[in-house]
Amino acid sequence: MSEKRLLSANEAVAYGAAQAGCVVASAYPGTPSTEILENIARFKDTIKCEWAVNEKVAMETAIGASMVGARSLTAMKHVGLNVAMDPLMTFTYVGATGGMVVVSADDPGMHSSQNEQDNRNIAKFARMPMFEPSDSQEAYDMVQAAFEVSEKYHVPAMLRLTTRTSHSSSLVNLGEFSPAPHPAIPYVKDITHTIPVPAFARGQRLAAQKRTMEMSKAADRSRFNRIEPGKRQIGIVTSGVAYQYVKEVFPEFTVLKLGWTNPLPAGLIRKFAKSVRHLVVIEELDPFLEEQIRALGIKVQGHKTELNMLELNPDRLQNLRHELLKDVPRSKTHRVDATLPTRPPVLCAGCGHRSVFYTLAKLGATVTGDIGCYTLGAFPPLNAMDSTICMGASIGNAAGMRKAGRKGRICAVLGDSTFFHSGLTGILSALYNGTPVTTVVLDNRITAMTGHQDNPGTGRTLAGDPAPVTEIADVARAMGYKKVVKVPADDLAELEKVLKDAMDGDEGAVVIAHAPCRIAARLTKEGLCAVDEAKCKACGACFKMGCPAMTRGREVAPGRFQMKIDPTQCAGCRQCSQVCRFGAIKRVR
Repeated sequence: MSEKRLLSANEAVAYGAAQAGCVVASAYPGTPSTEILENIARFKDTIKCEWAVNEKVAMETAIGASMVGARSLTAMKHVGLNVAMDPLMTFTYVGATGGMVVVSADDPGMHSSQNEQDNRNIAKFARMPMFEPSDSQEAYDMVQAAFEVSEKYHVPAMLRLTTRTSHSSSLVNLGEFSPAPHPAIPYVKDITHTIPVPAFARGQRLAAQKRTMEMSKAADRSRFNRIEPGKRQIGIVTSGVAYQYVKEVFPEFTVLKLGWTNPLPAGLIRKFAKSVRHLVVIEELDPFLEEQIRALGIKVQGHKTELNMLELNPDRLQNLRHELLKDVPRSKTHRVDATLPTRPPVLCAGCGHRSVFYTLAKLGATVTGDIGCYTLGAFPPLNAMDSTICMGASIGNAAGMRKAGRKGRICAVLGDSTFFHSGLTGILSALYNGTPVTTVVLDNRITAMTGHQDNPGTGRTLAGDPAPVTEIADVARAMGYKKVVKVPADDLAELEKVLKDAMDGDEGAVVIAHAPCRIAARLTKEGLCAVDEAKCKACGACFKMGCPAMTRGREVAPGRFQMKIDPTQCAGCRQCSQVCRFGAIKRVR
């Protein structure tokens, strides 16, 4: 009996992997891909699933499983694939034995990312097959097909999602859903296959080219690539979520809907181009399809409407229709949420990161930051961060500044999960090269920004099993650091003393500022904070903390307000009471 469920595409990928008999799944959390592994954990009886310390390790784990004949999957956001490129680019030469699927979740519009990149280009660069679902049903079907294609052509396959498909839900027909491990392909040792030294890799390069040509013909016949008939005045080539917008804005025209998009189904595209008067390519981000179609010698209708930057939406396609057909007015909004009020992002009430940035700003430090909740330390009123590049970059950036002659206090700041992800090599390099860099690890014992996933410091695995707790201080000492200090992040006086001593010293230092994430830890509150109006001088010092539990209270003079604490948001951390010089903030029951 067929089973139907309302699923997001991320959930559908997890169900599809289970149905396909995936045996090993490894990932590092990153929006918009995080929920894939969280949902695969539902099938932990049939899939060995884990949070890896970073995407490179996750990729290598999936590769190892594939090499011994098991089906495997790894998932990551678009910038995570950058971290995993080294093993991926070699494994596409070596080739998969058990089917291996790489899920790349791109983030058009940069909803939660530091850049916007189109990882379809990586699939082409790596000569790997790529599938682009436009809804949850296709995500479920395509991940199963990707495993099959991977095994048939001995190559890892990419499933490329975007934020909108990852997080949108639609009805999925699961069919006869019966998750069970797929039988492993017997492992046979063959170093000409698994060790790509130049003598062997040259042959693998030729095989990859032959494989790509065969897959292009297979894409021509794929059920995921189809022509939907309509008026032939305009023929539209599209893929992924852009297909949904095309059907909304250009419902009457002929559409070539592509789901298997690399290698390009050249034969099908030539056939389609001959059947329409004007061919238009509509895709999100880079002109990935359009450039290849033009390279086939096929004329593509040009237009002035910008479609290849930021997230696509129906309003932008309405502008394209206005340009091409003049039968609809131009849209007045570039983004569907353009008229909604904005809310600046802010650290949560009671967050231990706040006190660290408040103190660093007070000490006048140059702060190289990293990727995590703490990136918010860059914004008013804290204004305490100078840079953010990528995971783990804070330490190397700080070392580079110091090497280049930057004077004064410099420190690198990163979270505990980021430290495990890519901070280890940074602090080791700084120590080895004698660069006196202070590294502050914001240890809240969780991977907070992506939704409170576990890491090597939490004592739990993705499956909920107990795990060894890795102490950051022990790791730093084992590397050779002499100055390693743990300090409670909520103790502002001690924090200032420790940070000042570390940054003013002439040797490298690692400071672990620890305070559990107030949301993830679900702490029992010892009491909330409240303001004594009789003592409050409305000096505004507490507002410099930027806590969202703080609101304007009574106006005592023009432009001067007493602070009032919202009890529904207060976490009882008492950071604000330590800033107040007049004793106006007390903890109350």
